[in-house]
Amino acid sequence: MDALSRREVQEDVVQYKLFLIQPDGSSSQTNEEHLTHLVEEILAMVAPLLMQYIWQHQPFNLKYQPEKGDVPAHIGGSTQFGYNVEDEWFIVYLLQQITKAFPQLAARVEDNDGEFLLIEAADYLPKWLNPETSENRVFLHRGELHILPCPSRSSTVGLSKDVVPTVEQALALLSTHTQACRASPKICSALRKRLEGYPEKITAGLHRAHCFLPAGIATVLAQRPDLVAPAVSAFYLRDPVDLQACRSFKTFPPDTRVLTLVTFTRCLYAQLQQQQFTPDWRSGFTLPARSHPQYRAYELGMKLAHGFEILCSKCRPPSSEPDAPVSCNPQWKGFLESLKRNDYFRGELEGSGCYRELKTSAENFFKQSVSSASSGKSTGEEVLQLLQSCPPFNLEELRRQELQLPQEDSDSWLDITAQDLERMLEERSGQSIGVGSQNPSSTKHTQRGRGAEEKRKETEEDEEGEEASYSLVAVTQGMKNFLNAVSSHEGAELPWAHSNQPFSFDPDSMANALDRLLGSKEEELDSDDLDDDDDEEEEEEEEEDSSSSPGGEKGAETLDSLKRYMDQMDQELMSTNVGQSFTQKKCDKEGLTNGSPHPAGLPREEGVEEAEEEIQPLDVDLNLVTNLLESLSSQAGLAGPASNLLQSLGLHLPPNTGPS
Repeated sequence: MDALSRREVQEDVVQYKLFLIQPDGSSSQTNEEHLTHLVEEILAMVAPLLMQYIWQHQPFNLKYQPEKGDVPAHIGGSTQFGYNVEDEWFIVYLLQQITKAFPQLAARVEDNDGEFLLIEAADYLPKWLNPETSENRVFLHRGELHILPCPSRSSTVGLSKDVVPTVEQALALLSTHTQACRASPKICSALRKRLEGYPEKITAGLHRAHCFLPAGIATVLAQRPDLVAPAVSAFYLRDPVDLQACRSFKTFPPDTRVLTLVTFTRCLYAQLQQQQFTPDWRSGFTLPARSHPQYRAYELGMKLAHGFEILCSKCRPPSSEPDAPVSCNPQWKGFLESLKRNDYFRGELEGSGCYRELKTSAENFFKQSVSSASSGKSTGEEVLQLLQSCPPFNLEELRRQELQLPQEDSDSWLDITAQDLERMLEERSGQSIGVGSQNPSSTKHTQRGRGAEEKRKETEEDEEGEEASYSLVAVTQGMKNFLNAVSSHEGAELPWAHSNQPFSFDPDSMANALDRLLGSKEEELDSDDLDDDDDEEEEEEEEEDSSSSPGGEKGAETLDSLKRYMDQMDQELMSTNVGQSFTQKKCDKEGLTNGSPHPAGLPREEGVEEAEEEIQPLDVDLNLVTNLLESLSSQAGLAGPASNLLQSLGLHLPPNTGPS
């Protein structure tokens, strides 16, 4: 399919679709009822994970999508993840768990980069698979990644790479040849590595911080902690028009500020913390001195209050009529029954305090994920509606609660050293670090509890390994392998020197290949082989005749003329400074001083002068290494062509700690 004819996905938006792998062929109405019921079952299954998650922009949502064109009816949705790419990978994890729990479903997921799951495993993809041939071929099924194969000699299962299958054709092939469509172990391993840590990663990605906030905002966040995300985004993306509403805080006056604990994601906290902002003197927000122990709490609260005020300034006051309860929604009953079947209430008695708390969380989740699209309310209207529905706050009670606040989290994760960045990049690229580039701190940890003599020996071995790994011979050899590698018009293929893959050798196959190449004694020549031999003999005779003809003499003369021309060019370049930029091989001048003082037939001075003026051969390896090291030094530790090339070749050089 032409890339221009594909429907483009908006930037920072991930789209996901769940298809029935074997449609039962029922009517559209029956199919819609079945898929709608599946939506309730799926949301009830993932509700415990989604209730504690704070989304950057939009939450995970699923709804029935009718048949359109060659795309059958399915369950689908889209989520804008903005600056927090972890939202996108959390959705991939959810789809993985959904397809594992519902084996009748197969999921597709893509963003503006296309099949980003394949990008994660780009080093292990088959050569025929690229953005042009991956359309409708990548699915998540039974919790694993599946790629519709291309027919090969070993298996006829699959579709030609020149064919773009429809969704129905892809699902049919996936259902009949599930095992053949499963991605290779390396590709699946790369995806599992990216999703490693979930669901524990949800809580690990949160950051709790103390903030001095107006009491109204503290009350709203106690009911809906997820509203911190739109408030941070409103402040982060503010413009001069937005700040006009913050000259006088009408909704959240600053004189009601109390200390409270706010839960952010790490991305939201970094956005708020790194912003430099001075409030308008008319707003009433004053900050203590930077040396004040609670300066950061005052600053964070001031920024967050500006975000909430901007949200509420963009909407009208809510109506006095209360919203219809969630129980009026026809989907709520089925959703609640699904929660009970999944043991969401954990055996709590109906009507107990814990049961009511869990039910309130479920109602809030249902409003956001199921009925938010139909309500059409903006975030500011939701905040104002919460303020109106909540009982009036008691400032004295809130200030007494300040003494019982839990301790806030450390934000030391914001500070990343050069070594931490190097380790993260190496872990991300999946390359194994050589002995010479080992982290000294990790070596120290492995040496604890051993004897002093054993430590000393291990340290010496590490130093020897370090010197070996930094060998300049490996650099020159790696460059030669790179230049000698066969590449295509699609780009250079890097010859990995350090491979951890086991080497397999089949002696019989090797012997057969040599026999075919060299010809075995047992082979019999047929008439075609004899004809080929006759043709070869005739060609050799023609070549001999041509070499003895005047044309052969003319070719020799041309070579001699070209050699004289090159020698003349070398003589002319000797009078310039071009040769000074290269390092030449050292010449053995012992013949000029010992045994043979000067060439035969020439005086001593003339012989020495002519010997010095002879063009010396270049040391190619030394020039290569010298230029690479100079390029690395000029990069000053930043990314550049030399470091990128060496990193791609699997070569790691130490940082330049010398003066030059």
